[in-house]
Amino acid sequence: MSILEGINSPEDLKKLDMRKLSKLAGEIREFLIKSVSETGGHLSSNLGVVELTIALHRVFDTTKDKIVWDVGHQCYTHKILTGRKDDFHTLRTFGGISGFPKYEESCHDCFNTGHSSTSISAALGFAKARDIQGKKNAVVAVIGDGSLTGGLAYEGLNNAGRSNTDLIVILNDNEMSISKNVGGMSIYLNKLRSAPSYFKAKKEIDTLVSKIPKYGETIASKLQKTKDSIRYFLVEGSIFEELGFTYIGPVDGHDIRQLTDVLQRVKNLKGPVLVHVYTKKGKGYSYAEQSPDTYHGIGKFDISTGEQNCSNTTYVSSSKTFGKKLIKLAEKDKSITAITAAMPDGTGLVDFAKAFPDRFFDVGIAEQHAVTFAAGLAKEGLKPVVAIYSTFLQRAYDQISHDVALQNLHVVFAIDRSGIVGEDGETHHGIYDISYLSHIPNMTLLAPSSPAMLEQMLKYALQRHSGPIAIRYSKFLADKKDDTAFEFGKSKVVKEGKDVTLIAVGNMLEIAKEAAGISGVDVEIIDIRTIKPLDTDTISKSAEKTGRLIVLEDNVISGGVGSQIECALPCKTVKIGYKSEIIPHGSFRELYKLCGVDAQSVAEVIKKECGS
Repeated sequence: MSILEGINSPEDLKKLDMRKLSKLAGEIREFLIKSVSETGGHLSSNLGVVELTIALHRVFDTTKDKIVWDVGHQCYTHKILTGRKDDFHTLRTFGGISGFPKYEESCHDCFNTGHSSTSISAALGFAKARDIQGKKNAVVAVIGDGSLTGGLAYEGLNNAGRSNTDLIVILNDNEMSISKNVGGMSIYLNKLRSAPSYFKAKKEIDTLVSKIPKYGETIASKLQKTKDSIRYFLVEGSIFEELGFTYIGPVDGHDIRQLTDVLQRVKNLKGPVLVHVYTKKGKGYSYAEQSPDTYHGIGKFDISTGEQNCSNTTYVSSSKTFGKKLIKLAEKDKSITAITAAMPDGTGLVDFAKAFPDRFFDVGIAEQHAVTFAAGLAKEGLKPVVAIYSTFLQRAYDQISHDVALQNLHVVFAIDRSGIVGEDGETHHGIYDISYLSHIPNMTLLAPSSPAMLEQMLKYALQRHSGPIAIRYSKFLADKKDDTAFEFGKSKVVKEGKDVTLIAVGNMLEIAKEAAGISGVDVEIIDIRTIKPLDTDTISKSAEKTGRLIVLEDNVISGGVGSQIECALPCKTVKIGYKSEIIPHGSFRELYKLCGVDAQSVAEVIKKECGS
């Protein structure tokens, strides 16, 4: 029997010696690679924290101690060790376990996460609550160096450092977020990693002082300033200690013995402590080690070759379509710039970055900064394109409204992953962007239904539009021939009908066509294209002809296109979209059916409205 088979709870770890723990780490990696190859998921980040997770559960008791995982995509080993390994075949599947921490799943998950840079703030809340309630449990935040590019992390560090509260922050430093880390903090952490002279000197001083009888403690206190001076001289200052943390590290994140010893010591330290751990993202699987960005979030793949199993050829990547078109436009217009928040791969900007390095900006996981930075560029006459996933752009709502829209600046928002996103689930669904953008003054909002339409809209946004404009699109768009020209502010009647008008928003057009085909009703279908401003003329004429109006959108109903049409026109509107409820993880097909936006469900609504 393997060691892993005998692990059903963290308590089982405490019975193992170091040799068996090292073997267990290898077995967990094998388990992760096999499991994720069959379900898809976050692989590189999880392979990098196996030993760290083992050490955490060796030292802390997560039935009472709190461990907050930043983002949470690296929690797979944690789930395996806390009684969920037998459910791993259901990872990210409908009704199965989530790819992120969920307190609904286990008492060992204390806080639900999915977005970056939140862990320190949440952990400080846990720590302060513990103090007020007179409890004694430990509180740990595990945050990656990529998440330290997000401003919220610094807000948490700043407040925690002056709190004098017992709190442990573990900085998992793998030099990556999803793509290679950028910015000053990345450079600073590299200096910390590469300053062995300081750590050698510190160790020698500690060893020497500890050997002095009776007076060792007193001398140690006197020499603390000397040690600090050595640190500042060799590492150019410790920002974490200046903020009020006791800094420990760097520590080898793949040495279970060293990790366990360090965590055992810091568990008893008073005040805020930061433990700097360095790890290798993708460790143990050669393909993930060589391309950690590719294997950060991956679909099903062949373990022996590393190749993904991509069989669907009826849809194309919106991100790639966007990226290729942007390059063509930028070749002719030197004022075009591109900005992303640590997602050059995901948003399709990798080739743009290579072609125009001086006009490409990866600002790290800092969506707020990305938008206001774009506002500054636009104010000076450049044409910034901000490419961010829908679920992450909502973090920059105030900057969109205050810094861009109020000044009516020409910033183009390329909103990727709009609508349901599938297996990543509730923290990543982009189902709110129509609602949170449409009511902002000066904002224009477009929704392409095909790759060709996305290209035309991007060209219009950069060459003819003025003021803020957003193009929202899903991960994939139907690979179909579309020769119709985009006309700003105009919807397109793509199918004539007399019984009911069905308005489709963006990628919902294909579902609308399928639903009309199986409904047995003569449906008029409109591809809305421009969400704001609404083409009320085309919509009202169609509604007058058919007498019935249905709107199908990949957004919450509240504040969505249907709600806006209902406010703008004196006609009854049946709205098909998402309720204001949490939508779980699962495949697109399963979630569409669950939410009633699949073709069959829409066809039933059509028949009901037409009395069929």
